[in-house]
Amino acid sequence: MKKLVHLFILVLVTASLSAQQQNSALHRLFEKYYERESYFNPLQATANGLHQYDDLLPNDGSSSFIHARRDFYTTTLKALNQFNRADLSAADQIYYDILEYTLRISLEGLNLHLEYMPFNQFISSVATDLPLFGSGEGPQPFTTIKDYENWAKRMTAFKEWTDTAIANFEKGRKSGIVLPKDLVTQMIAQMAALAERDTAKSIFYTPIRKFPGTFSVREKQRLTEMYIRIIPTYVLNSYAALTTYLKNVYLADAQDQPGLHALPGGDSLYRYFIKLYTTTASLSADSIYHLGVQEVDRITMAMEKNKTITGFKGTLQEYFHFLRTDPQFRPFKTPEQVLNAYQSIYHKIQPHLKKLFEFEPKTKFVIRRVEAFQEAAMGGPYYIKGNLKEQRPGTFFVPIPDATKINVVFYGLECTFIHEAIPGHHYQIALQQEQAGLPEFLQQNALYAFMEGWALYCESLGDSLGCYTDPYQKMGALNNEIHRAIRLVVDVGIHTGRLSKEQAVQYMMAHESISHEIAAKEVERYMAWPAQALSYKIGELKIKALKEKYKQSQGARFSEPAFHYALLKYGCMPLDVLERYMDSWNAMQ
Repeated sequence: MKKLVHLFILVLVTASLSAQQQNSALHRLFEKYYERESYFNPLQATANGLHQYDDLLPNDGSSSFIHARRDFYTTTLKALNQFNRADLSAADQIYYDILEYTLRISLEGLNLHLEYMPFNQFISSVATDLPLFGSGEGPQPFTTIKDYENWAKRMTAFKEWTDTAIANFEKGRKSGIVLPKDLVTQMIAQMAALAERDTAKSIFYTPIRKFPGTFSVREKQRLTEMYIRIIPTYVLNSYAALTTYLKNVYLADAQDQPGLHALPGGDSLYRYFIKLYTTTASLSADSIYHLGVQEVDRITMAMEKNKTITGFKGTLQEYFHFLRTDPQFRPFKTPEQVLNAYQSIYHKIQPHLKKLFEFEPKTKFVIRRVEAFQEAAMGGPYYIKGNLKEQRPGTFFVPIPDATKINVVFYGLECTFIHEAIPGHHYQIALQQEQAGLPEFLQQNALYAFMEGWALYCESLGDSLGCYTDPYQKMGALNNEIHRAIRLVVDVGIHTGRLSKEQAVQYMMAHESISHEIAAKEVERYMAWPAQALSYKIGELKIKALKEKYKQSQGARFSEPAFHYALLKYGCMPLDVLERYMDSWNAMQ
């Protein structure tokens, strides 16, 4: 009997050691993946606080780069699949599922020739990110001589990136895979602004106007001479070359239709983007379109009730017109007043946060105006993540091209702040970065259905955060919500050929309080970033459905702060993975 007991104990110990070894090997794979992925995406690595690649600028459209990335993803996926998922801990199963999803969706994208449309005026790319990094106010560090030399190397590499981008645009042009004319026109203006040669106006000269006090006169002179040589030759000339090419060659062949359906293989492209941004393969374009129509109808009824509460006697369309045009809803005269209004909302919600959250991010938070060169192309405020290790705050950026045109209702100041800042993106992203024990690749992970779904869900917490006491701010929240529902209709509409650009604009104006100018900018965003706009509503509805399910299951034991912490604990994950994990959490309550 004793021998059997000893044998049983030996088996348990051996199994435990095997599990520990598998756990260690899996986490080594996570580390190797994150390290190599950072090499392939060095700008993101810099933003994440990894500075070993600060001198690299990825030529991400070159065939050699794409082949190397495909080999890396394929090899990593094979290595991951060597592990028996069933033998992993509950947390490691989540990590496994997220990485497997990421690798598979990335490999699928590499086979679609997305490099034929290298950038546009809206989506983050090397061409559009370079000014942020070179401004001295972004993620790129400028505190040591080495930092300045690193950035000089990145600027020098921009010419090669530009040459590759133009060559890829040409491949796309010759095969009919081209951007819409409306986008190209804006890209030309944006590139021309970045080609500005006046050293007093160009953002790229900022670092040599703000040297650290520790630099010697000789060091400042050497770096100044270096930058004055590099910036015009490699940066400004490259932006000028992009401007000339887009204006004189590409624009004539750009597509007249707003959506992907007009391109060869465009329907397949759109199906891929739906899967990428909703993080689920179970949703078709048609199902999303009809879901959008249902949500628009539901929220429209809530808007009718809001109209009644305010005492407005006209139709909903007349109410929209009143909200858009009455001077009381455009109270701002200066950019500072707009920034102060958002600061006041920040102070208003702070006393209420502890009722909803067990945690508060350690990463600091600030509100800033958008750089002038970007303001005209931005539809509204947005968030850029911070970095606790480097004491870089999360930033709520506000574009204010004209303060007098900012309407407090259809800009929805309170709900926009809740979504983009606190507790929306700032709480989710900062907690993810700060969460101890999370593999590094997950600390920096970004999946839109989760991120944007969470932020839109947070807007529904506005009443609990002391907001929406003014019926017009409540209308702003409803306007924001229906805006996300409308996206399901409009995004699908333009990319499947159901709607022209102007029809999409008119649909938006018929169902929300929005100006023609803003609606047109929004539609151009959906043209530039297919299916990304679907992620908000799809993610929000999933989170709300899970919350309701667990409320029913747990009854009086349900804790909203506990639900929020569990939801955010492992960071961004595909919605199917999220539901499996949260169902397990619910079973343990």
